[in-house]
Amino acid sequence: MNSSSKLYSRREALGTIGLFALACHPLLTATAAPKKRAMALQLYTLRDPAKQDLTGTLKKVREMGWEYVQWSGMPNLPAEKIRAELDAAGLKAIAAHVGIEPFEKDFETNVKFWKTVGNKDLAPGGMMNDCKDDLEAWLRGAKRLDTLGAKLREAGFRLSYHNHNFEFGKFPNDSRRKIDILMEATKPENLCAELDLAWVLVGGADPAAYIRKYKGRCPTVHVKDVVLAKNGKKQQFKPLGQGEQNWPEIFAAGDEAGIEWYIYEQDSGEGSPFDFAQASYEFLAKHVK
Repeated sequence: MNSSSKLYSRREALGTIGLFALACHPLLTATAAPKKRAMALQLYTLRDPAKQDLTGTLKKVREMGWEYVQWSGMPNLPAEKIRAELDAAGLKAIAAHVGIEPFEKDFETNVKFWKTVGNKDLAPGGMMNDCKDDLEAWLRGAKRLDTLGAKLREAGFRLSYHNHNFEFGKFPNDSRRKIDILMEATKPENLCAELDLAWVLVGGADPAAYIRKYKGRCPTVHVKDVVLAKNGKKQQFKPLGQGEQNWPEIFAAGDEAGIEWYIYEQDSGEGSPFDFAQASYEFLAKHVK
């Protein structure tokens, strides 16, 4: 090999090393692959038809394109039956709404129940009734949620808190919103925020700002669209993309905050809930899949 060949080979080798180092630079690798977004359906949306025909309702859910669901508002069934119904429809539960009192009374039985169903995420639908009246009661509730969240984490589950609009109010002589008091009084590893974005907006707050505020602490959110109350009319829930939510900002905030699951929910509306769910699936499929 002559000297020019040696020089060329060395340059090639150095270039290869340089490209490898550049590719492995932490600032580049951190942004090389965008975080994956995933979507699910909150079955509470279809609670009324499910009371009449659970099997048929779940079949229609899968036919729309949904693959993942949150179990809530459904008929009261044994865990094995829930799992069988979901399996037969080709669906998987990734989350469930639960009361915390059953876990406080019989932790092991309830853990076994939801392990059979197969979901990882659990969330009460709000603060316990005996922990709402004042700040002292609210903090007692926070302690109970923190304690249960720690136990559930050891059992392989993740506990979150699902808000409505009242959590964005305040207690007398305290400038903080109730939701923020709860988050401050609990450990992030023990309690996450399953932010319901419509109720955040109805509560007078900015959904995207709250997603960013609890970055790393809101792995699941309820994506819900709403037209705010005005002219003497109550707020009206709408299929996704048909209300007042700023979805581009919400999805941008979600990417920053590490949201894992965008769970569509609609409490009510004019028309068929199947039509709501279909329209919202099509909306999410454009932004999340």
